[in-house]
Amino acid sequence: MLGYEDDIVLNLPFVGTSQHYIKIRTILQRLFYNRDPLAEKIEQYPKWEPVNLLEKYWFYFRDYLWSNKIEKVIDKYNLNHFDVVHFEWGLDFYRDCRFAKRMKDNGKALICHYHGPDLRVRGVIPKLDNLSNINLTNEVDLLAKHPNINYLFLPYDTKKHKKKKRINSPIRLFHCTMNRYYKGSELIINTCKKLKEKYKVEFILMEREPHQRVMETKSKCDINIDQVSNTGGWGYGMNSIESLSMGICTATNMNSQMRSFLPNHPFYEINKNTLFEDLEFLITHPEKIMKYGEKGKKWVEKNHHYSSVVQSLYQIYKSNNII
Repeated sequence: MLGYEDDIVLNLPFVGTSQHYIKIRTILQRLFYNRDPLAEKIEQYPKWEPVNLLEKYWFYFRDYLWSNKIEKVIDKYNLNHFDVVHFEWGLDFYRDCRFAKRMKDNGKALICHYHGPDLRVRGVIPKLDNLSNINLTNEVDLLAKHPNINYLFLPYDTKKHKKKKRINSPIRLFHCTMNRYYKGSELIINTCKKLKEKYKVEFILMEREPHQRVMETKSKCDINIDQVSNTGGWGYGMNSIESLSMGICTATNMNSQMRSFLPNHPFYEINKNTLFEDLEFLITHPEKIMKYGEKGKKWVEKNHHYSSVVQSLYQIYKSNNII
C-alpha cells in the first residue's frame, strides 16, 4: 500500500499486513492476553513472555516451520558474514533468537532498533535484549521504556523536495492517517469542517492511501496537521518530516517532554482543547504559514538529513567500541 520497492521478501506463513490477517490476530490475542492487545504496557521496562503454554509452543512450531526458508536466505545472501546486524523492531528471524545468538557467538555486533508499538505494547524479547550491544529508537517516549537506549533522529533525504514558495488561495489544510485513534483524526476532521464553514479554505483528508499519491497531494498543501493525541507516540514522525522537507507549515501537538527534548523545534503547536482557534490563527495570519515552513525546512535538513543521522549513528558505534 505504501508503494515502496521490496527488498528481500521471505513470504513466511502466519504473518502479514493484510486487514484480514490483522483482524484474526487481534481476536486471538484478545483471547490469549485477556486484554486489549494494542494497549500500552504500564511497566517502565516491558518484556515479552508467552502468556501460556499454547503461545509458547506456537512459537516453537512457527520457528520450526520457518527455519528451512530462513536458513536458505541466510546462506544465499551470506548474512553470517556481516559484522554489524540491526534487528528492526527488536526481532530476530526466530522467536528463540537463534540467529542473533549465532552471530554473537561469532563476535558480531548486535543492535536492536525500536520504533514504537514494539516496546510500548509488546516489550523487549529478553533473549535478544541480553545479546544486544546497542539499543536505538527514534521515539522520545521510548527513552523511558528501556534502561540503555539511544535516541537517533529519523533519517530522510530532506533535500529532495523543493521549498514551498507561495500560499494557495484558498489555503489548503491537509491531514493523512493510517489510524484515526492514534492521530486524533476525528477531532481534526470535525474541526476542519467547521473552519470550512467559516473561512474560504480547503480541507484534504487522505486515509490509508498509497504513499506516492499522499506525497503528491501533500506537496500542494499549505498546512499539514499531523496529530493531536500523542497516543501512538509523541510529537511527530515521518509524515511531519516529509512536510517539513517540503517547506510546509507542520502543525502537531508537542507535550512538555517533547518541548524539553526539542526546545528549538519548528512545529506550529496545536492542542485538542483549542484546535479550532489554533488553526484559525494561521488561516487569518498567512504570513505565519510561510515563516513556519521556512523554519521547518532549515531545521529538518540540519537534524534529519541522512548524512547527519549516519554521523550520529557512527558516534554511537564508536562510543560502544564497534568501530
